Amino acid sequence: MDWYMMNCELLATCSALGYLEGDVYHREPDCLESVKDLIRYLRHEDESRDVRQQLGAAQILQNDLLPILVQYPQEKVLFDAVIRLMVNLTQPALLCFGKVPADATSRHHFLQVLSYLQAYKEAFASEKVFVVLSEKLYNLLQLDWEQRQEEDTLLIERILLLVRNVLHVPPDPTEEQQGVDGDASVHDRVLWALHISGMDDLLKFLASAQVEQQWALHVLEIISLMFRDQSPEELAALGQGTAGAEHREDTQELETLRQRELAEKRTRARQRPSRHSRFGGSYVLQGVKSIGDRDVVFHKGLHNLKSYTHDLGKEPRRLPRRRQAAPEAEPSRRSARNVRLFLRHFCQDFLEGCYNRLMLLVKDQLVREKAQQHDETYYLWATAFFMAFNRLHGFRPELVSETVGVRAFHFIEQNLTTYYEMALMDKKEATTWAHRMHLALKAYQELLRTVQEMDRSPEQAVRDSSQVIKSNIFYLMEYRELFLTLFRKFDETKQPRSFLRDLVETAHLFLRMLERFCRGRANLVVQSKRVRRKKKKKPHVPEAPAPPSAAELEQLWEGLAPQVQACLEGEVPLPEDMVPFDAASETPVEEQRAEAVLRIQECLRDSHVPQALQLLRSAREVWPEGDVFGSADVGPPEETQLLREILVAPLPRNAPAEPEEPEEEEDEEEEEQTLQVSEKEFNFLDYLKRFACAPVVRALVLLLRGYARNSARTNHCAARLLHRLARDLHMEPLLFQLSLFALFHRLLSDPAAAAHQELVTLAKFILGKFFALAATNKKAFVELLFWKSPAIVCEMTKGYGSLQEGEGTTWSRVSPWTPQEEQELRELYWKYKEVEGGDIIAAILAHLPTPGRTRKQVVKQLVRMGLASSAKDFPRERKGTRIVLWTQEQEEELTRLFEEFHGSDDVLGNIMKHLTARRSRARVVEKLLGLGLVAERKELYKKRRRKSHGPGPGQAATGVPAMPAQDSSGDDEDSEEEEDEDEAEEGRMEEHWVPQEGAGQDLAQHLHREGLAGPLRWLENCLRRAAGDREEDGVSHPVPLVPLTEENEDAMEDRRFRSLLRQLGLRPPASEQESFWRIPAALTPQQLRHAAASIAHRGPSGSPQDMSEPPGCPQDPAPAEPLPAGLGSDSESEEPVPVPVPSPVQPRTKRRRELASEDEDEDGGSSGTRLAPPAPHSEEDEEEEEEDPQPRGRRKRIRCVEEEEEED
Repeated sequence: MDWYMMNCELLATCSALGYLEGDVYHREPDCLESVKDLIRYLRHEDESRDVRQQLGAAQILQNDLLPILVQYPQEKVLFDAVIRLMVNLTQPALLCFGKVPADATSRHHFLQVLSYLQAYKEAFASEKVFVVLSEKLYNLLQLDWEQRQEEDTLLIERILLLVRNVLHVPPDPTEEQQGVDGDASVHDRVLWALHISGMDDLLKFLASAQVEQQWALHVLEIISLMFRDQSPEELAALGQGTAGAEHREDTQELETLRQRELAEKRTRARQRPSRHSRFGGSYVLQGVKSIGDRDVVFHKGLHNLKSYTHDLGKEPRRLPRRRQAAPEAEPSRRSARNVRLFLRHFCQDFLEGCYNRLMLLVKDQLVREKAQQHDETYYLWATAFFMAFNRLHGFRPELVSETVGVRAFHFIEQNLTTYYEMALMDKKEATTWAHRMHLALKAYQELLRTVQEMDRSPEQAVRDSSQVIKSNIFYLMEYRELFLTLFRKFDETKQPRSFLRDLVETAHLFLRMLERFCRGRANLVVQSKRVRRKKKKKPHVPEAPAPPSAAELEQLWEGLAPQVQACLEGEVPLPEDMVPFDAASETPVEEQRAEAVLRIQECLRDSHVPQALQLLRSAREVWPEGDVFGSADVGPPEETQLLREILVAPLPRNAPAEPEEPEEEEDEEEEEQTLQVSEKEFNFLDYLKRFACAPVVRALVLLLRGYARNSARTNHCAARLLHRLARDLHMEPLLFQLSLFALFHRLLSDPAAAAHQELVTLAKFILGKFFALAATNKKAFVELLFWKSPAIVCEMTKGYGSLQEGEGTTWSRVSPWTPQEEQELRELYWKYKEVEGGDIIAAILAHLPTPGRTRKQVVKQLVRMGLASSAKDFPRERKGTRIVLWTQEQEEELTRLFEEFHGSDDVLGNIMKHLTARRSRARVVEKLLGLGLVAERKELYKKRRRKSHGPGPGQAATGVPAMPAQDSSGDDEDSEEEEDEDEAEEGRMEEHWVPQEGAGQDLAQHLHREGLAGPLRWLENCLRRAAGDREEDGVSHPVPLVPLTEENEDAMEDRRFRSLLRQLGLRPPASEQESFWRIPAALTPQQLRHAAASIAHRGPSGSPQDMSEPPGCPQDPAPAEPLPAGLGSDSESEEPVPVPVPSPVQPRTKRRRELASEDEDEDGGSSGTRLAPPAPHSEEDEEEEEEDPQPRGRRKRIRCVEEEEEED
């Protein structure tokens, strides 16, 4: 369609507006009605925006609307209508189409509307237009709120929207390419017209006036569009004159280009032969094979030999759009000098009089959700821009006090996290979310720079404020984990290179500030969060009560007979509102007769005789047929006999309705999360190790590929981060990657490499380390092809297989399979493979000589040895799948065993040992309840003998410990496999529960080799301290084992460690009221010392090490004593802490050590903690070398939140 051929009605309407004669516009009598008709036409345009395009092609705004606006501002109604029409015509194209169309036709319409908007913007670059708008806006703002009408408020808003729309129009790329930096663009001319008209002063008034708070977001949006093409660095440096920063930057860029050009000339001069030869010659490149078996024949001069590759002449492969790098933002263009001067003065005035108030109002509207969607992006931009200008132009922290603080950090971090999550979920709009994420990252970076600048302030109050802000920032984990998350999820197809540049610079700044903050403090406590995920339990279904026996019913009737007689004789009044049927039920009344009989029986069993008798008589009237409830002329004796029959009748009852359960798969996936917070000591190098991963190194290498285009600051930050990973962490192999080495090769061969001396030094250092390692490890050349992790780095430097052997590493506690163990495993597999009906893995585990192997390890080794194709060949046999129903013989056997062991201390345990058919405890308990042998679960609990002083009769001679009580109700929560293992272990413990001398020694040494030396030393100390206390006091009490460190807590959850505790005679929690393992009161001091000696670590000669008496254990109420050099260095649990007996309501959750005060922490909290070595000092710029103003030795609490998921 030709948009220059207008619709007839639209053409007639435009012709009725008027005509322009010279500079004078003559309006027609129907001008106002025509403007309103145009507004109506725009309201009903189609998806292609045909009316908008026709009006743009006819240049109605340039030739009619603007002249009417300029020449007839006094006609209020016409002026309002023209403003409304222009606001509609100039609205952004994205608002018209919703988004950039994907199809070609709609995209063409979109670009056409955009071109008309650019023409409109050029027409608005007129001082006359903005003078009229400024005068009208000034007159409206002069009115008090009592005099201001609703039409005046709407006109103010429309004028602001019109200015916003004009400034929002993007520049024309063709026009921008033709101009040079320093020329006045269309946007510059609009800004200059806005400045000449005084509109900028009105904007500052709206931002600072108390009564104009409603325009805060409009003003902030206009200001952000005014500074769209500006950078705060250039505006702040503008006061130094033309020969200032701009001149130095241009000179440096020209010098770099000149050095590159001179180097290329020298290279060409060396390649040029002394004698010209018209015959270029042909050469054979030895060692370079062609397509066949022969060497390549080169037909060009030798000076072109270096540029030869096999890819010459090949057509480059087209990169798919989904893999193309994200487009960069529009390149910044330097505006005219007078425009930049005006904007610089505007920034100064805005900071001094408007910034704090306006940002407070805007944030309040954002928090209260009074703004439109995504309006927070203007707040983020303003925070980054004006704080950067203030920092670079005579830093005054009081001018930006509103956006400097912990609340500002929290607000920006929340938005940044939201944008990050939306970018992962909303794949189609990931680029848009990445742009918003970039704005939030810039604001976060500027907040950090402002806090860093506050550290250099000469005022002590400002420096103290920065210390408080840094303490709070480093105290929270969200601020530290943010950079790791952004690095790991960086996607170059969604996020531009500029985002990566700002991310690297911000991470470098944050690490440097954190390092300096830790440098001035001896001990730094951080907060740790752990997310525990527990599977939701199935809803408990109440069990139906057991029906009363015949004897109980007869006894009940004897008590009810007098009441029945009294009711029949009229001594007791009967209720009148008893209806035997439910009228609202879907069941017909005729079919509710059985329910009525049940209601009568329930009333009798509940001793409600009047209600039962009245229900009987009412039911007789409702259902007279069959004389079920007696005949019509029934007498009192018959009614009495009828009630007795109903009471003792075994009526069928409906089972209680079970709650609806989701499917098994969904039930397994449903989990509930609990967040646990604790404190631990912080180490900067441990935090830095988290950056030692492939995503971080890959992102840094990607940024350094454009080192020639990067600024010196960007290259310095990237090189410093790589230096931290390689030098400070001693992980140079982490950078042994082929893409990075290719970058180093290009850098070292660059003629302008002298301008990047820091990168050259890093490249030489890494290459030197690589060739030194390659001399001993020939596989290093193959490792160049892969990105590496810290585990692989350890293997490259210490030898492959060192992780499995545990040589200097703690990544893996699994000991490798020796050839002898593999042979034994193979023999056991072939031995039990042909046994039908048995579990092969269980049989192998029972006869495997090496203790400590798990089912998963055995299955994995069988697959690795080729004896099985996958782990699916060994399905786990679940309990209860074979035996579903109880046979009559099994019920009789269960009844006989219950009667036999009914008077024993452990009824359920004895039944389980002698039961022929293997069943779980939960199934046995349910069957006992179903048979009516027990009324409740408590009757099956193991009976505990209370001991006040020493062992009781029958145990004094042998020193037998008390048997651990088992809670059968807790078994439902465990998995069936663990239930089997626990029952087997408990059975063995009950048979051999007297601790023998040297019991658990082999298992303890095995746990030592697997890295559990710290928990074993803690257990040894507890046993020795308990022995010493019992000798001194002469009284024995059960002592709970309370783990206070994460290492000891993890050990207490290890099945093998708990097996060791059982072998030593310790008992687990007896019931739900106990949470900790206990040292029984029956164990003598000699037995405790023998147990401690059996688990002590033995040296090469076989003698126990560190056999000196330990100072204490966590259960000790005695004051703290200094630890020997060899003990207590692994954990902080050796500090004596009085531990009360847990209350019955104390939950079984992980305990964390909480430091009550700094004094308590300094006294004993660090006695058992090994301090990390200080970070190696590396040369840095002058900012890094400054001393931290905070005095040393002061202990700060920093919050470090580490989210770790663990299955309960």
